[in-house]
Amino acid sequence: MGICIFTLLLANLLCRIFRRPKLLKKVYLLILQVEGVHGDSKVRGVNLGGWLVIEGWIKPSLFDGIPNGDMLDGTRVQFKSETLQKYVSAENGGGMDISVNRDDASSWETFTLWRVSESEFQFRTTQGQFLTCYGNGCSVSATAKSASSTETFQIERNNNGKVHIKIKSGTYLQATIDNQLTADYPGTPGWDDNAATFEMSIVANNLHGDYQLANGYGHNKAKQVLEKHRNSFLNVGDFEFLYRHGINTVRIPVGWWIAYDPDPPAPFIGGTLEALDNAFSWAEAYSIKCIIDLHAAPGSQNGMEHSASQDGTTGWPTSSDYISQTLHVIDFLASRFAKHPSLLGIELLNEPSAAEVPLDTLVSYYKQGYEVVRKYSPSAYVIICQRIGNADPLELYQAGIGSHNLVVDLHYYNLFDTFFVNLSAIDNIQFIYKSREAQLQALNGANGPLIFIGEWVNEWNVTSGSESDYQEFGRAQLEVYNAASFGWAYWTLKNDRKHWDFEWNIRNSYLQLSNSERQDISNSLLWLLLACQILFP
Repeated sequence: MGICIFTLLLANLLCRIFRRPKLLKKVYLLILQVEGVHGDSKVRGVNLGGWLVIEGWIKPSLFDGIPNGDMLDGTRVQFKSETLQKYVSAENGGGMDISVNRDDASSWETFTLWRVSESEFQFRTTQGQFLTCYGNGCSVSATAKSASSTETFQIERNNNGKVHIKIKSGTYLQATIDNQLTADYPGTPGWDDNAATFEMSIVANNLHGDYQLANGYGHNKAKQVLEKHRNSFLNVGDFEFLYRHGINTVRIPVGWWIAYDPDPPAPFIGGTLEALDNAFSWAEAYSIKCIIDLHAAPGSQNGMEHSASQDGTTGWPTSSDYISQTLHVIDFLASRFAKHPSLLGIELLNEPSAAEVPLDTLVSYYKQGYEVVRKYSPSAYVIICQRIGNADPLELYQAGIGSHNLVVDLHYYNLFDTFFVNLSAIDNIQFIYKSREAQLQALNGANGPLIFIGEWVNEWNVTSGSESDYQEFGRAQLEVYNAASFGWAYWTLKNDRKHWDFEWNIRNSYLQLSNSERQDISNSLLWLLLACQILFP
């Protein structure tokens, strides 16, 4: 910003000498457009997803070294007795003894894993109880409200999908002829037809977040993996790339455990705070602004891997302790970064679930979070994210959350909804112009917060899209989202899936930013242009 101020002073002096006062305003606007997000400029941003909050689909290789990597926290499994050919079932979804009497498997026969070690697990029912067994000879029940040693079982696997399950004492479970699950199998079972052998089916293994990575590897190995990832996934060169291509802001997802660095609660691994500090330094070097985005809240606000959910459940709105802890995290971030020249704003929560997070709970939190940020900064933008699912963004307009520099974040994907499954390339592009544009116009015209398209991507469900199709789709989105009163941010900078990868899109011209979004003019060239305009009108 120092160069910017000096240039303004020089321009002011020259304009007075040559009596060209109107030129000063043009110079001022040009400088602000090039140097950063100030005045009338808008956010032209990119998300730094998959860096400080892990999402396995962005970089799957992070999980490659985990033993029994298909049995991470949140994996859902079913067991079928070899001898009875019946499924293990938690009657009524839990709260009763376990039976082995079902011909077909559904929700009662599906158990969610909590991983203790690579071979030890706890099994949670759909109603939230844990399977428990007090010792040798017990009948297994689904009655425990929390999990400890009596709810911990060891699984032995062979290569054919068969397993043995035993309790801490070493006794194996078996399916009895009267359809019970008991801990009294005599001796050690083989893999042939016997009452202690079960077929295990993995129904879902789609949670690959920070919790799964850290708990899957164990603390020491996870620390090595994450340190390497955080030090190599992004560096200062990426900020130089963003600057050259007209990006003036980065949205940086962080997890709640950053407030407890360097030793956060287990299983989370410290080091994200140091990385965030680095990002702010790199951003400052290239006049790029930073939005800190609380992507993962305690207990999870949406049950997804990118909110660090342990098992796919959404615990955040059910606990006042979780919400208080989240406000503490916002306080920590605001107090640390409020005075940093690169801070643009703080996003209080990413993608709360409309199905799980009641509006009144969310609004109350947003109001408190707004006041927390204002304790430390009168001007930093406070960003509030729309609930994902069946929710109207106007619900946040009418909530009276804050009066100054408040922004509503909408995430626009032509994905994740059956509506988009069979749309053609032309249909997708027309949806941007007809639906997205109309909504943005309505929101921009409302008397309320600024609008931010905080996530969007140049990807769709079209399987046969050509390069020109992608270019038109990207062009349509840029044209429409440029109208958002606060701006936009692409998801994400780097991704193993190329169309999600901003760098790949730019290098391969699938996304073509217009001249108004580029910052390739160097400061020295800018000085030359200013002088030419003044001396040779």
